[in-house]
Amino acid sequence: MTATNKQVILKDYVNGFPKESNFDFKTNIVEFKVPGGSNSVLVKNLYLSCDPYMRMRMGKPDPSTAALAQAYAPGQPIFGYGVSRVIESGHPDYKKGDLLWGIVGWEEYSVITPMTHMHFKIQHTDVPLSYYAGLLGMPGMTAYAGFYEVCSPKKGETVYVSAASGAVGQLVGQLAKMMGCYVVGSAGSKEKVDLLKTKFGFDDAFNYKEEPDLSAALKRCFPEGIDIYFENVGGKMLDAVILNMRPHGRIAACGMISQYNLKNPEGIYGLSLITYKRIRIQGFNCFDYFDKYSEFLEFVVPYIREGKITYVEDVADGIESAPAALVGLFHGKNVGKQLVVVSPS
Repeated sequence: MTATNKQVILKDYVNGFPKESNFDFKTNIVEFKVPGGSNSVLVKNLYLSCDPYMRMRMGKPDPSTAALAQAYAPGQPIFGYGVSRVIESGHPDYKKGDLLWGIVGWEEYSVITPMTHMHFKIQHTDVPLSYYAGLLGMPGMTAYAGFYEVCSPKKGETVYVSAASGAVGQLVGQLAKMMGCYVVGSAGSKEKVDLLKTKFGFDDAFNYKEEPDLSAALKRCFPEGIDIYFENVGGKMLDAVILNMRPHGRIAACGMISQYNLKNPEGIYGLSLITYKRIRIQGFNCFDYFDKYSEFLEFVVPYIREGKITYVEDVADGIESAPAALVGLFHGKNVGKQLVVVSPS
C-alpha cells in the first residue's frame, strides 16, 4: 500500500525575516512498510508545532553556532516537533496504532527512528491530543523546567513573563500563580493582554507596543522590583528588565525572539547591574530536563483534567497552511500556541 506525501521544503537559506516565499511544497510516494530488521517507524503526522527556535535553523550552516550546526537543508523537508500515529513499526517499543510526539519532518508521513528524549509514546489520551504539540510537549516541558528548576521560585515573589500569551509563557504565568507569586506578563496586542488577565489569571499585563518606555512600564507594574524574569524576547526588553530587577533576582533565558531575524543583534547596556544586584542569568534548554518528563506529566495532567490549567491554541488547518503559520510567529500573528493540523484522525 502506498500514499502521496506532501512535504514543506526550505527553498534556500533565509536572511532577515522569513517569508512564505522561502518555502515550497513537493510530493513523493511513501510505502506503508519499514525495512526489515530496522528500528524504523512509519508515522502519519497529525499535528505540527510551530516554534520560534525553528528560525535559527533556516540560516546557512555554521559549526560555531549550535542551532545552525543542525541547519535545515535547502530542497529538503524542514523538521520540528509533531504529534503522530504509528502506521508500521520495526521498533520493539512501538506498534501500529500507537501515538507519539517528537521530532518529525514537516510532511504528511515520516519515517523516524525513535530516540530517547527525542520521541515519547503518548500514554494519556483523555486530554486533547493537540496538547502534545504544546502544553504536554516541548513548550510545556520548557515552562515547567525553566520555572521550577532554573528560576527557583518562592511564594510571594514577583514574576515577569515576556511573550506571555505564547506557547511557553501562558503556562509559566499559571505555574507562578499556583506558587503564590505576583505575576505580570507582556504581549503585543489588546486581545493578548486581555487573555493574560481573564484567561490565564495574571495579576497585570501590558501591551509592549504601546509603551514608549519599557523600563517605566515595568516600574509601574513592579514598584518594588522583579524577583524572577522568564525571558522570551531579549534586546530592549531584557535591558529594561535588568534595570528593574531586585537584588538576587533570577532570569531564565528561554528564548530571544526579537533577535532571531536581525543581522546585528541589539546590545544589552545594563549588564554591569548584574554584579551590583547579584542577578543570576541562566540560559537553558528543555533537552537538559527531559529526564523529568514523567514527573512533569504526573504534575500537570491532573490539573488539566480538573480544569485548573488552561491552554489556548491557534490552529492552522492543513499542511498547505504551515509556511504562513510558521512565518506568522515572527510578526506576532498567533494568539496562543501555534500549531498546524495535518490530519485530525
